[in-house]
Amino acid sequence: MQITDTSLIGVKILTPARFGDARGFFSESWNKQRMLDASLDFDFVQDNHSLSSAVGTLRGLHMQTPPHAQAKLVRCGRGRLLDVAVDIRKGSPTYGQWASVELSAENGKQLLIPAGFLHGFVTLEPDTEIVYKCTDYYAPECDRAVRFDDPALGIDWGLSADPILSDKDAKAPLLADLDNPFSYEAQA
Repeated sequence: MQITDTSLIGVKILTPARFGDARGFFSESWNKQRMLDASLDFDFVQDNHSLSSAVGTLRGLHMQTPPHAQAKLVRCGRGRLLDVAVDIRKGSPTYGQWASVELSAENGKQLLIPAGFLHGFVTLEPDTEIVYKCTDYYAPECDRAVRFDDPALGIDWGLSADPILSDKDAKAPLLADLDNPFSYEAQA
């Protein structure tokens, strides 16, 4: 497993080794002991899988607040997507900054996003599937969103047209209007 740092402290790109032959490939996408050996201690309790039919479907920016804050390990099962993490830990040297990586079924990359970050993605191919692990269960009362186009964040989604959004995401507040419980000091 190749582990690469991003520009955001704690957000990592994980690229599992693939072993292929004429049938296809095999890849170990998560191994708790190998991650512990790399000082990555996450206890995943829920797996999610979503399909977006159209190119330009944007989901996010999402997070859950404590006591059900979630770290996520995100990968693409089919198609291609641009995955984005935004640091919202008050006091962090990278507060309000974002990092992105293209995840595809072909490249096998995964994005590890700790709690205290917003997460979102936009699809780059039709029928794109995203599969991700979470360290806590979905809790509707802790579910929060921030506008994908918040000018204070300035995320380059690479869009050539308006994205396809849920009503929730279209009505999401700006980061400045979010009751944000995350602090860098609490996680450092």
